[in-house]
Amino acid sequence: MAKSAEVKLAIFGRAGVGKSESTYRHQATIDDEVVTMEILDTAGQEDTIQREGHMRWGEGFVLVYDITDRGSFEEVLPLKNILDEIKKPKNVTLILVGNKADLDHSRQVSTEEGEKLATELACAFYECSACTGEGNITEIFYELCREVRRRKMVQGKTRRRSSTTHVKQAINKMLTKISS
Repeated sequence: MAKSAEVKLAIFGRAGVGKSESTYRHQATIDDEVVTMEILDTAGQEDTIQREGHMRWGEGFVLVYDITDRGSFEEVLPLKNILDEIKKPKNVTLILVGNKADLDHSRQVSTEEGEKLATELACAFYECSACTGEGNITEIFYELCREVRRRKMVQGKTRRRSSTTHVKQAINKMLTKISS
């Protein structure tokens, strides 16, 4: 039987999928594990307080820009810096997405620029079209879920090890007190 997990993903950027903030739930089997994705599309509508709340809530992030709007691309790095500040000391799990790939004739941001920024952000990069489905949008979310799960496993192992260490230290202190 497949294991089950829940992952909270948030989409940020001027080129989000929706016109207004929406939350979606989607269940999928990813690598033999049933994953329930709770996806918040902020649609670029949030004020500062809302945005910070959404960032605290999310475990994985899709930073979206519009390939036909250079301004939306230039908002990505400041957005990532805010995420880092809010989520510290954890590394932020994210994917960079250039949306509106169906409008290549109006492109203002090259694929190479997107790839370069993704390298700087140390994340995966995709170009897609939410309108036409071009670019395998499903795979973007599956890959983000995989990365969130990997990081949760690593953090869980670290936590378990440190908990064991704390228990050993407490037992040693008690034994030291008893023997003295």
